[in-house]
Amino acid sequence: MTSNLLSIGKSGLLAAQVGLSTTGHNITNVNVAGYNRQTVEQQTSNANFAGYGYVGTGTEVSQIKRQYDSFMSTQVNAAQSTTSSLNAYYTQISQIDNLLADSTAGLSPSLQDFFKGVQDFSSNPSLVSSRQALLSSASSLTARFQSLSGRLSEIGAGVDSQITSNVAVINTYAKQIAELNVSISQLTVDPQTQPNDLLDQRDQLVNELNKYVKTTAQPGSNNTITLSIGSGQPLVVANRSFELAATPSLTDPNRVEVGYVTGKNVTILPENALTGGSLGGLLEFRSGTLDRVQNSLGKVAAALATTFNEQHKLGQDLNGDMGGDFFKIPDPQIGASRLNSASSTTVLSAKISDPSALTASDYSLKYDGNNYVVTRQTDGARTVINPYPQTTPQTIDGVDFSISGTAAEGDNYVIKPTANVAAGLGVLINDRNKLAAASPITTGAPVSNTGSGKLSAGTIDKTYLEAGNTLTTPVTLSYDKASNALSGFPADKAVTVKGLDGNSTTYPAGTASIPYKEGDNFSFGGINVAMTGVPANGDKYTIAPNTGGVGDNRNAAALAALQTTNILDGGKATFQGSYAETVSFVGNKTREVQVSGLASQALLEQTTSQQQAVSGVNLDEEAANLLRYQQAYQACGKVMQIASTLFDVVIGLGR
Repeated sequence: MTSNLLSIGKSGLLAAQVGLSTTGHNITNVNVAGYNRQTVEQQTSNANFAGYGYVGTGTEVSQIKRQYDSFMSTQVNAAQSTTSSLNAYYTQISQIDNLLADSTAGLSPSLQDFFKGVQDFSSNPSLVSSRQALLSSASSLTARFQSLSGRLSEIGAGVDSQITSNVAVINTYAKQIAELNVSISQLTVDPQTQPNDLLDQRDQLVNELNKYVKTTAQPGSNNTITLSIGSGQPLVVANRSFELAATPSLTDPNRVEVGYVTGKNVTILPENALTGGSLGGLLEFRSGTLDRVQNSLGKVAAALATTFNEQHKLGQDLNGDMGGDFFKIPDPQIGASRLNSASSTTVLSAKISDPSALTASDYSLKYDGNNYVVTRQTDGARTVINPYPQTTPQTIDGVDFSISGTAAEGDNYVIKPTANVAAGLGVLINDRNKLAAASPITTGAPVSNTGSGKLSAGTIDKTYLEAGNTLTTPVTLSYDKASNALSGFPADKAVTVKGLDGNSTTYPAGTASIPYKEGDNFSFGGINVAMTGVPANGDKYTIAPNTGGVGDNRNAAALAALQTTNILDGGKATFQGSYAETVSFVGNKTREVQVSGLASQALLEQTTSQQQAVSGVNLDEEAANLLRYQQAYQACGKVMQIASTLFDVVIGLGR
């Protein structure tokens, strides 16, 4: 009996000692990130049968239990991944928001100053000062485009650098988790005896990993876990970790992409495959905002330069020559995949032809074995190059695609029509005398005319620049009242007549007389004139080359009118309006990400608080446990003391 009592006291003493050690362990690790509170689970020892019943033999510690809730842990990891992604996105997009919205550093002031210079040039086309001011404001505008594009490129380079560092951190965490899987597996004897501290370390690493990329965890054998990312690519499987790689894009060596390493091969992952965490946020920002803003800025630059060049070439400079290109426009950027077949002879070129149809998207050209297919990357819209071989370039979204040669199935190219336009924009004219303010034609009528007919000043279109259309000698039109017709049009040119009702009729070259109706517009060889009033029989009207038109500002006025002309987005937006739309998009997106980030942060704090309520260490509770185990220890010691006294009595009886 005494021996049994001593054993009972000893078992209680040992259990209380384990309780004190576990409580002390909790207290000392209260500030350790990822630590889960541990508790001592006790159970009654097997009793001894003594004829009259079963006599208890004390207690034993059955388990040191880790207070862990897998559901709550998963919730915390998901919230952590989302919060980190939004924070990374907001950090980057706020830079663009501040850049574009700046009233002094943005594009709007430079656009306004440039067109103010064009207006002054239109008002005073012969003044040297107004011409020089226009060239200066043009240089300032191109410098602003270049500055904005350069800053966006710097942000892009910073994103690439962070992607590289994030990939390195992810690989490190994956390796450490795999190593912990090994240790945990070796130390797991049965479900009741788990290496709690190692499990805490591993779960904390998983939580830290979710700050960089969203992971999905699945339990494995012997307390191991399997982690996967993206669309199911394994990152950790038992004792094996897999790696990601920051690698140059297949079509753009200056752009870093994320690849999945399998053996010696690296497979590029789509940017939308990796979500969550700072890596996912960076990739989403780059493809969803940075690329769009860079392309949108280039779209405005391309539209401005293209339309200004087209109009400037329709004017006449102080030397009497037709105007040339005012702005330098870089060609679209084209990148061929490094994986394209060596036998491919494909030659691809692209040129912006219609600024109104431009989008803020990049395009891919892929040969599917039968056809070349152009895909707009923003929405996946596909266009087949047809016919092929081409007879003329095929226009897609305002870009002319010219393709020749042969390709192997899978050959791929990326075309960026506007990405580098702002960076490469420049002013080609440095001689102020070459600014084309005048129109190359002039109209007039002799004072001897007796009718009320009047011929407009006339305009020209790009057809005038074609060979044989440039006016070198005057054209004299005569009105015949009997036939109510005009004669004298060039014999080698067709004449198109458009009435006030909008209907038009084309008369073939050589037509002797053209019927006249008040308000008709006559077009031939790129020259467009309108006549109003009622001419008298024999009245004459001349269309002649503009010689000595120093004070003529008709082309300069047309250049100034481009500021308020809806050119972009299918003829629905001005240059300023299109840029304002980009600024608005960035501002709204910044606010959206900021609000979502604050909400996600609140959710993270809430889920973390709920998890800590179950798994965290409460010092007040642990202090109470210390007292409880201390009292139990003292009581069990008293039991052993009594057992010792009783044993001494038994020994004394035998003397």
